[in-house]
Amino acid sequence: MSQKLTILFDLDGTLIDTAPDLMSAHNHVMKKFGYIESELEDIKKLAGRGSKAMIKKSIHEIAERTGKIKKTNENEAEEMTKEFINYYSQNICKESKPRVGVLGFLTWCKKNSISMAVCTNKQEHLSIDLLKKIKLYDFFEYIAGGNTFNYNKPDPRHLTSTIEIIGGNIKKSIMVGDSETDSKAAKASGLTFILIENGYTEKKPDQIHYDHLIKNFVGLKEIIQKYIDD
Repeated sequence: MSQKLTILFDLDGTLIDTAPDLMSAHNHVMKKFGYIESELEDIKKLAGRGSKAMIKKSIHEIAERTGKIKKTNENEAEEMTKEFINYYSQNICKESKPRVGVLGFLTWCKKNSISMAVCTNKQEHLSIDLLKKIKLYDFFEYIAGGNTFNYNKPDPRHLTSTIEIIGGNIKKSIMVGDSETDSKAAKASGLTFILIENGYTEKKPDQIHYDHLIKNFVGLKEIIQKYIDD
């Protein structure tokens, strides 16, 4: 009997549309520290990199858009990140919701004895809290956040370590994500990569390496079934 399949999922923009709550926390921080606020689409381009990287990149983009360069040192970036995490943790599930078809697909995977885990650059405790609040936590065997290991995506070890922890097989594992960060990690790990459209990235699908492209989770089981049968 062949070893069962393992599927790893990114979180923000893949399993859950978290952009509205991320934008709220982001703009709270920007306003407090004297920067202009950003639009939802701007947040979607930045969300997959982790909170500190998002804050620093956002400051850089704001400066480019406005032509007003405000020098931000590392200490201020740290303070802004702490404020972001504090605010976001208290408002983590106000408007966030699963992407179309997620609940049905996860239920199907569970019935078919597919191992599932989350690999996200969001901090581990925030990821677990969000998944519990949105009632998806129990589907997963492990949650690997951006601070779970001493490395994170696009480092392939974020994926391979998670697979090892849950007793999976690299050759029988698939990554589902929405960005080039997920794609790079999957490719370097030798995993099949499924890209979901309209995720949190500034790149178009044809600029990202993938093995399968999906609009949402509806119908994804037909793709996965082929890997179960192999």
